[in-house]
Amino acid sequence: MLPFLMAGIDEVRLDPLRVMAAIETAFRDRYSAVTIPQRIHLNTKSGVILLMPCHDHERNSLGMKLVTVHDDPACAPHRVQSSYFVFDPDTSSLKLTIPANQLTEVRTAATSALVTRYLAREDAHTLGVFGTGRQARAHIEVMPLVRPFRRILVCGRDEGTSVEFVNEIARDSSVAVAAADVRTLVAESDVICACTTSQTPLFDGRLLNPGTHLNVVGAFQPHAREVDTATVCRSSVVVDTYEGALAEAGDLLIPLNEGQISRDHILADLHELVSGKRFARRTATEITLFKSVGCALEDLATAELLLGA
Repeated sequence: MLPFLMAGIDEVRLDPLRVMAAIETAFRDRYSAVTIPQRIHLNTKSGVILLMPCHDHERNSLGMKLVTVHDDPACAPHRVQSSYFVFDPDTSSLKLTIPANQLTEVRTAATSALVTRYLAREDAHTLGVFGTGRQARAHIEVMPLVRPFRRILVCGRDEGTSVEFVNEIARDSSVAVAAADVRTLVAESDVICACTTSQTPLFDGRLLNPGTHLNVVGAFQPHAREVDTATVCRSSVVVDTYEGALAEAGDLLIPLNEGQISRDHILADLHELVSGKRFARRTATEITLFKSVGCALEDLATAELLLGA
């Protein structure tokens, strides 16, 4: 369970399983009733500011997340900063401000885990994680809740960073954790999570084994991607929302613009997946890929838990 500090509220602990359930319910039952404007990107001298509002008309629930992303890699521990604002929909007055870094981490990892529960093979036993930051840590904590992983492999930007991160994780993990190079991670992982700030592909998609499931969560701009065209072409693709993916997901937009895939290569969004309307894993050898750029409904559903809604 991950700790959250909120303005005016004592420290609470948010159960990732509750977040998964809230996100699943929100996308299955509430999706048609919410207004989710396209995310606003505001470029600044040092990076980008993202504005992510969401309004559930039926539940009279209104919130917005503000995210700042710095370009300077030297700011790594504080490169991404988030705040969440809860409003009174009737008066538009601000009800609460929540520091939202951990909210973002757990909702992103919980969404990946939710999709993994639907799409990964039942016998998946090795988890591979690209990245050594906060999202990587959150995914390592949350993903074992949906599959009985016996081993976790980690690949960071260099061997020293990977080893240091693994040593930290191993102290609190009941699962064996080890640093790995790119080829080993890709070749030996049943589920792969890409949780980096990389602008270019992390590995050669031709190395993927049949039956692998991927969660690709790091890139959120049309020019940036963590996986290559070969990976996307070999995969059955699900996205959090069509609108977000087709506006921001360079992992998909680059092969689309290359003419290597068509729009129909995206088989379902998260609403269709959890409601059973479209797509599920069809064979044990199928490669599945979930591309997430983040959706404001995930944030609203998670903030509601913090507020006791």
